[in-house]
Amino acid sequence: MSAATLPEGDWIRGISVQQPHAACILSGDKGIENRPRPWSWRGWMLLHAGQRIDRPALRVPLIARTIRGRDLTTGAVLGIARLVDCHQDPEHSEPCTPWAQADTWHLVLQDVQELPLPVPAAGQLGPWKPPPDLLNSVFQQLPAFRP
Repeated sequence: MSAATLPEGDWIRGISVQQPHAACILSGDKGIENRPRPWSWRGWMLLHAGQRIDRPALRVPLIARTIRGRDLTTGAVLGIARLVDCHQDPEHSEPCTPWAQADTWHLVLQDVQELPLPVPAAGQLGPWKPPPDLLNSVFQQLPAFRP
């Protein structure tokens, strides 16, 4: 897919996620990402693995089982997903999924697609706008993608 076939305008963002959480999302098991504040953005997002690895998370059994045999690439876009909701669990209620952390906002991700090859890129905090050359590099690997 070339950049010419991508939609014009404000239709996609990037999200930087520490490893091993990015690998858990790309595996299809982790359908949410925990954040300290709500996000108003809804739509397609590049899934970017940040430079740091959350080392304590590697010892969490749910995470360790999910990432077994997966690379923990950092500093690259590894896939795409569609952000469809952002919510908090009601106080004193059960978490919406085993991945939900208390007192955080849960970004609900669907339609996760992993790239065949990582695309090196710098990420940012919060939802960020990917430059056209990065989008072109990502979507060359997803020729069947249609937003």
